[in-house]
Amino acid sequence: MSQSHEEKIGIIYTAFSYLLWGILPLYWKLLEVRPALEILAHRIIWSFLFMIGLLWATRQLKAWRHQLSAICRQPKLVGGISAAAILISANWFIYIWAVNHGHIVETSLGYYINPLVSVVLGMIVLKERLNVWQWISFALACLGVCIMTFQYGTFPWVALSLAFSFGFYGLVKKLASFDAAVGLTLETMAVTPISFVYLLLLYNDAPSLLSSVTIWQGVLLLGAGPATAIPLLYFAKGARRISMTMLGFLQYIAPTISLLLGVFLFHEAFTKTHMYAFSCIWGALIIFSFAKTKRMQWLHDKWMKRNSLEV
Repeated sequence: MSQSHEEKIGIIYTAFSYLLWGILPLYWKLLEVRPALEILAHRIIWSFLFMIGLLWATRQLKAWRHQLSAICRQPKLVGGISAAAILISANWFIYIWAVNHGHIVETSLGYYINPLVSVVLGMIVLKERLNVWQWISFALACLGVCIMTFQYGTFPWVALSLAFSFGFYGLVKKLASFDAAVGLTLETMAVTPISFVYLLLLYNDAPSLLSSVTIWQGVLLLGAGPATAIPLLYFAKGARRISMTMLGFLQYIAPTISLLLGVFLFHEAFTKTHMYAFSCIWGALIIFSFAKTKRMQWLHDKWMKRNSLEV
């Protein structure tokens, strides 16, 4: 198979995964009458069971057991999996809560900011160096957040919580370097017992909550497993076939779809302040996306050379 054909397949897989993530608010909206923590607990449990079935179907259970035994032998890996499980659970909870409480626009802001947060975490933790363009994009993103905070009068905690929880999750995953499918299975396994106990206590204390689950809601809660895992698996299949630059462009599909859904379908507020803040973020992302291109790198090197000569 030619490289260009592989890249086309990779683009289709990756774009499809981001399309699914973009329309995911529609799924959670169907469950908005249920408490966010209840939805989260079901999402974790059914994701774990779905992933076990998928690993069995794709003959990866052996790899999962191998990683599990490696974790038992190395306590540091336990900490990594636990941290990843906590971070992704927090991210899922905030996202579900935000979608079902009229904050879809703010969730899109969070996932626009996320790539920039990942860059900063890489700089601080992994000692990666930023060029001038990346610094400019980060400054613009900060300006957008400040506009949202001071002009709109509300600190965008949903957006920043989503961006930082997923940013730290990505960092932990990078350090742990688990396969996507095996990693998600291990992470959901770590919090499945907690989720199961929580549901038992919840339904014991509020039996009416359990009896009020309709057949349709039950199907949706069970389907939270595939809804979580399928986009991730398509992403994993596509990401390894395309360049990081292409991946960087495609990752803005999901928050753009979410933004459009929030504004035009669910009629959430999008004021001038939102426009100013988002414009800063969009400008930052455009600069960030082109920061590593040859042209931008040439301008960066020329600017650095000129400054060094002046000094």
